[in-house]
Amino acid sequence: MRTFDYSPFYRATVGFDRVFDLLDSVASQPGANGYPPYNIEKAGDNAYRIVMAVAGFAEAELNVTQKENELLVTGQTAQNGQDEKQYLYRGIAGRNFERRFQLADHVKVTGAKLANGLLTIELQREIPEEKKPRAIPVQAAQAALTH
Repeated sequence: MRTFDYSPFYRATVGFDRVFDLLDSVASQPGANGYPPYNIEKAGDNAYRIVMAVAGFAEAELNVTQKENELLVTGQTAQNGQDEKQYLYRGIAGRNFERRFQLADHVKVTGAKLANGLLTIELQREIPEEKKPRAIPVQAAQAALTH
């Protein structure tokens, strides 16, 4: 596994230490096996969508949780007599999973739905009014009085 040394960046930046910590945590994230596969889509200026292929999972077996800036999606298959089945070929992976996503500031989960084996999670960036860009009026300086 590659490790990166961010110390040169610390000398030239102020307040970006959280970004470098985030990069370190993503790079060293366990379980990056690619299961289940997913897409991240941009649905609008401040709207995003995560679509995960979760074939074989029921709604009750999926859990979507947001805690601060982390989205956690887990799938736990219910073992209801599946051990009795004898497979000649098993191409649909029905194993348990845990997938974590780091969310940007002010990104909230607005909904999740399961249809046709795809779990769709809707995300919306809600920027607070005080953080939105605002125009600053420029005033002309008053001319000095001369005698």
